[in-house]
Amino acid sequence: MARTTDAVKILERVTGGDAAMTAGRAEAKVNFDVAQLIYDARAAAGLSQSELAALIGSKQPVIARLEAADYEGHSLTMLQRIASALDLRLELRFIPRNGVRRRKSRLA
Repeated sequence: MARTTDAVKILERVTGGDAAMTAGRAEAKVNFDVAQLIYDARAAAGLSQSELAALIGSKQPVIARLEAADYEGHSLTMLQRIASALDLRLELRFIPRNGVRRRKSRLA
C-alpha cells in the first residue's frame, strides 16, 4: 500500500469509512471553513479583531472565538452582522453531496 501524508485519507483508512466519523469530519470542515471566511474577510478589510468587534457592537474575544477552527456556534445573524460591517454580501448555498442531486416527492 502506498504511503500518504494526506490527513483525511489517513483518517478514512483508520476509521474504515465509519459514517459517524465521516459526518464529524464534514461538520468540522464546515466550522473551519466559516472561521476561515471570517478571518479572511476581516484581514482583507485591514481590521483587527477589536476593530471588527467594535463595528458589530461586540468584543474582541467574540471575534477570536468566531475565527477559531473548532468553534461550533456560528449563527446566521452574526454572519450577517459581520458581512454588513465589512460591506459584504453573505451568500449561502445548499450543494448536493458527492455531486448527486436527490429529489424527494412531496406527499399530499
